[in-house]
Amino acid sequence: MAFNCITPSVVFQEVPNEISLCFSITGCKVGCKGCHSTELWHEDNGLSLTNTNFIHWLKKYQGLISCVVFFGGEWQPNALIDKLLIAKSHGLKTCLYSGEKHIDINISQHLNFLKTGAWQEALGGLDSPITNQVFRDVISGKKLNHLFIKAIDVNTFNTNTDDANHSKTTLVDTNSFKNSLKANALAISTFENSTFEPYQFTQGANNVAA
Repeated sequence: MAFNCITPSVVFQEVPNEISLCFSITGCKVGCKGCHSTELWHEDNGLSLTNTNFIHWLKKYQGLISCVVFFGGEWQPNALIDKLLIAKSHGLKTCLYSGEKHIDINISQHLNFLKTGAWQEALGGLDSPITNQVFRDVISGKKLNHLFIKAIDVNTFNTNTDDANHSKTTLVDTNSFKNSLKANALAISTFENSTFEPYQFTQGANNVAA
């Protein structure tokens, strides 16, 4: 089974505070409803990512990138681990985006960052305060979802009430919305600062994400 990927690209948002080279691996078995990248479902799509090709890409962006992020690939642990070790040997941080809840420790021990959880449209992605997805610093175990949520300054939020008949917005509506934003901001802060249980990594072939 080939370890194929779509043409790699440099990304800035997937790993906070890092410039990452992203490899989207084809053959995903999760098949999330509403997936934006269904081309990754088919393992024959893309080009073979051999170790030689992988090193070529790292050298091409040497000095620009600080991290390598894989979208999937955990279903081929040996091939993925090879790439993670190569990236580490080039002084780069590593990250895996997976739609599974748990990742084999044989993979996770070579990661700096890990995103887990399938896409659920009703809950949103990492930029949603109610998402089921988790982005974690593997080394410290800390959950870093708050780095993806854009802050809203409720004190400077303004609503145009000049055309009340058109917008159906009243001053009462505006104040209620501001209060709602403040409550949500407090809830997010409380949620992110609460104590989380350490992520439990799994081990063994039966627990490798598919």
